[in-house]
Parts: sequence; structure tokens; C-alpha cells
Amino acid sequence: METEEAVLALAALSQSTRLEAFRTLVRHEPDGLAAGDLARLLEVPANTLSAHLSILTRARLVTSERHSRSIVYRANLAEFRDVAVFLLRDCCGGRPEVCEPVVDSLQACCSPKRKVRSRVRSHV
Repeated sequence: METEEAVLALAALSQSTRLEAFRTLVRHEPDGLAAGDLARLLEVPANTLSAHLSILTRARLVTSERHSRSIVYRANLAEFRDVAVFLLRDCCGGRPEVCEPVVDSLQACCSPKRKVRSRVRSHV
């Protein structure tokens, strides 16, 4: 990942509605959410959310796919991983123990027991 790509992704996440939209989509992986369901969950008007999702899409942090009359959005976890790796790439300076607490925290938050099930049905 190049610096400009990281800047674009981090800028997209620097606004509270976009950050919450991205975090919500991460919680609903791998199924994603229909745009209307995401707007209801976030309590944001659909047209406002659409603008935010466009910014996240341009930053490659979310993807979209049309299903019948709905557009389902998903977090692009590969791109998010690339941003995280970009931020941590030079972290340890050849000393892995320096970054170990960060890596341990990431592993702990992603353990199977913390999996969140979707309560919102997408219109697929």
C-alpha cells in the first residue's frame, strides 16, 4: 500500500458517520447489509448515508453489489488489513516484541467467542 492510498482510507474513516458505518459493516461480515438496513441501524437519512458510502467506496474500504432492488454493502477487510499493515509495517524496527502487544490485542478482539450475529435481514 502506498502512502496516498493509506491517507485516502484514513481520511474516509476520520468522520464519525463513516467510521460507524464501516464498523457496522465489519460486524455484519460476511453477509453485509442492504443500504436501507444500514441507514436504519445508524439512524441516518438514506441520501446522507449514500454520500458517506461513496467516500468509503472510493477509499476501497467498502464494496457494493446489487441484489434485486437493493444494494448490499460489505466491508473490504483485505483493504482494511492493508491499512493496518501499512501503519504497523515499520513499528518494531526489527524487534517483534515491540509490536507484540498490538498483535495480541488484534487476535483477542477477533476470537470466535466475540462473533456478532446479524439481527437485521438484508433485502436479498
